[in-house]
Amino acid sequence: MSAAEKIKQTVEANDVVLYMKGTKTMPQCGFSSRVAGVLNFMGVEYADVNVLADEEIRTGIKDYSDWPTIPQLYVKGEFVGGCDIVTEMTLSGELDQLFDAKGVAYDKDAAEKIREANA
Repeated sequence: MSAAEKIKQTVEANDVVLYMKGTKTMPQCGFSSRVAGVLNFMGVEYADVNVLADEEIRTGIKDYSDWPTIPQLYVKGEFVGGCDIVTEMTLSGELDQLFDAKGVAYDKDAAEKIREANA
């Protein structure tokens, strides 16, 4: 199975997937840590894929999304973006709207606390 096929399978099999450096419990870079931290704090159930563990996936995910950086967040098969985009969407409330529209469970109070802390 090619890297693209593995990625497609993972993205389609999970409601929320984060391709990151490290894992959700042990991120290996600041950008991955920020996105995982947001998802963890908001109580989102998600699959984490450590790109440092597989060079084919690390390269393949960039081709798959046509996005040059990691982390990369996918919701219901749709590429959302990297750290800056996820941060902006969290602070503007767009991430909440996306989760609501896609039927992804999350803690609305936690999302509000993130916005209050960054106001």
